[in-house]
Amino acid sequence: MRLYLTALIPTDAVTHGLLPASARLGLETVVLTDRADRHREAYRDLDCPPVVVEADVRDAGAVAARVHDLAPRFGAPSALMSNSDHLQAATALAAELLGLPAKPWAAAVRCKNKALTRAVLAAAGLDVVRCAQLDPGMSCVDGLAVPFPAVVKPREGVASEDALLVADLAELTARVAEIRARRPAATLVVEEYLAGDVRTYETLGDGESLYHFGSWRTTLGPPPHFAETRLDWDPRLPPAVEAHLRAQLAALGVGLGACHTEFVIDGDRARIVEVNYRLIGDTMDLICADLLGVDLFAELIRLHQGQRLPAGLPDPVRLPRHARVDYVRADRAGVLVEAPADQEFTVDGVRLGHRRMREVGVTADLHGTNRDYLAAVHAIGPDRSIVDTVVDGFLAERRWVIEPVAAA
Repeated sequence: MRLYLTALIPTDAVTHGLLPASARLGLETVVLTDRADRHREAYRDLDCPPVVVEADVRDAGAVAARVHDLAPRFGAPSALMSNSDHLQAATALAAELLGLPAKPWAAAVRCKNKALTRAVLAAAGLDVVRCAQLDPGMSCVDGLAVPFPAVVKPREGVASEDALLVADLAELTARVAEIRARRPAATLVVEEYLAGDVRTYETLGDGESLYHFGSWRTTLGPPPHFAETRLDWDPRLPPAVEAHLRAQLAALGVGLGACHTEFVIDGDRARIVEVNYRLIGDTMDLICADLLGVDLFAELIRLHQGQRLPAGLPDPVRLPRHARVDYVRADRAGVLVEAPADQEFTVDGVRLGHRRMREVGVTADLHGTNRDYLAAVHAIGPDRSIVDTVVDGFLAERRWVIEPVAAA
């Protein structure tokens, strides 16, 4: 039996998470992608390299037909899944067409389409976030029933790409023009700004039960962007807030598989920023697995094979450990000329890891998003105080140097 994965670009979640987990489960893997050469290069040194096959992964019918054609050669599918934001609905529908366990494709669409998310939650009487759409080519923002400050972003965007805080109509008009220059075909949403500390809610579901495996408190960089700079493990939520959050996920139809939700707390309410119907990204999924002591990726594959959530999964609130993740970000465009090597070590009972996210010698523009990340520093230890001491010391003693590129 085979695990079939759909993917766009190579990611850590697949390379270091799902592929090794598939091998641990005794499965071989086929990766379906429209960027086959990049994936073959990414997996070249793996102990468990997958078969990589070119496919139109955005088309559910094409994916289903491709898997059907490949099955006699590579083996019948045990599961078909994806961890890509952009492929959840198509992959879920393809799995359903093949008679495999599938995420509810309609839920995947509701989560991906931010305007639809708002409409569904409002119709269910759970939360009203004032929101308006700007279709492609529509640049006029007069008359939008959205208060300021507001946020403008692509309706189907990810990773805070082109998500911007605006203070007034003039700034909104200017930001819409900037985004339109980069994304002329994108539908944008303008919605009220939800003030407060951003939290995450991480879940696994088997279609009947939903397991909360952790939450993080997120620190953001300076406005107008929303790039994450630091995350602190903080799984305890007020019961009323968590109940409200789960009711909203149920209204959206979230069930099978992994889901990453971002929200702010307002009294007894959880006001959802966005729902990403996949694992938390930017290495956080790998860190969650380490922190919990659970083979998170293997559990996710089992769910897509139709298995139930196992008994005895750890309660994240009761874990006698704390974790923190810092993203070292570029503060200017240019070439990275100095950075620490990848490393892991233990000091004072804290396990700390540093992983480069941009190699020395690479030149990049400044984006204000996670594309500016130079490195991820993560630490797991017995309590917050000692974790903070170790991470702060590591960051203070290392250098990441960017030199501007001279104008031609």
